[in-house]
Amino acid sequence: MNTYLWFVGKRILQLLAVIFCGVSATFLVTHLSPIDPVEQVLGRLSARSNLSPEAIASTRAALTELYGTGQPIVTQYFNFWARLLRGDLGPSLLAFPTPSMELVARALPWTLGLLTTSTLITFIIGNLFGALAGYNPDNRFFQAFGIVAIAVQPIPYYVVAFILLVIFGFLWPVLPISGGFAMDVRPGLTLTYIGSILQHSILPALSLVLVGFGGWFLGMRALVSNIVNDDYVTYAELGGVSRRTIVDAYIIRNAMVPQLTALAMALGGVFSGTVITEQVFNYPGIGSLLIDGVNYGDYSLVLAVSTVSITAVALAIFIVDLLHPLLDPRVRTE
Repeated sequence: MNTYLWFVGKRILQLLAVIFCGVSATFLVTHLSPIDPVEQVLGRLSARSNLSPEAIASTRAALTELYGTGQPIVTQYFNFWARLLRGDLGPSLLAFPTPSMELVARALPWTLGLLTTSTLITFIIGNLFGALAGYNPDNRFFQAFGIVAIAVQPIPYYVVAFILLVIFGFLWPVLPISGGFAMDVRPGLTLTYIGSILQHSILPALSLVLVGFGGWFLGMRALVSNIVNDDYVTYAELGGVSRRTIVDAYIIRNAMVPQLTALAMALGGVFSGTVITEQVFNYPGIGSLLIDGVNYGDYSLVLAVSTVSITAVALAIFIVDLLHPLLDPRVRTE
């Protein structure tokens, strides 16, 4: 037990280091960009109304002081971490004066719901069918399933999203193709609102599942194909152990260890895929919010979205890493 606690402590330190480096890199990228957020706001204000030179100068001074863009970058960096530890990254230029973290808090449940659902479905279906295909290589159904997986797996997320958009939005319009819920539905804990959310999430989630399951299927099938030839599996079959027990306890459990490692590595890629998917389907998640923040040169919003995303992915990888010693006692925790 003490060994495992020491293992957890080291992983927590690694988690904090990953978050610190990732957030710091995001800060440097945004602040070294040639886009000036203050000038972006002034440009939009000037296009909407005729402002006097005095009004423009006073607005520029107020925004520069508010966001601290006139200070040295080192000072801005330390001020950023001070605000971040307080949970305040300042107001968003995109929806001034709404705080950036408030916009992220509104969008985060949409992305978490979409990612959690699609990732779990993809991981479970891909590994389950891959294990059965590896254990039953002559089964025609699993052979056909493997052909489909090989054909779909290399297709990018956005291509599948556009195909689904065309099929279910124009050729066979039976599913909503935009938004998070119907415009005529009032948000609240009602069956109508929940049903509308589920209906609008089908196509975004389906685009992620169709592309993602192939990799899990092929990886699990290859692992199981090797494990079924091991001596302990052969001995169990000769000893009369049921096929279900062999698949569950002898094959899938041993094959899941490298698959969990692959899951941790794929989490970051899934987030990049959902950014594009949310943009295609106009889904109100943090992916769409990030694109809007980049287009508007909104430093605060981009940093808020990136910080939350980096932290979420790092935590997910941290949790998967902690499951390794519990799933396979052979994994060293010293």
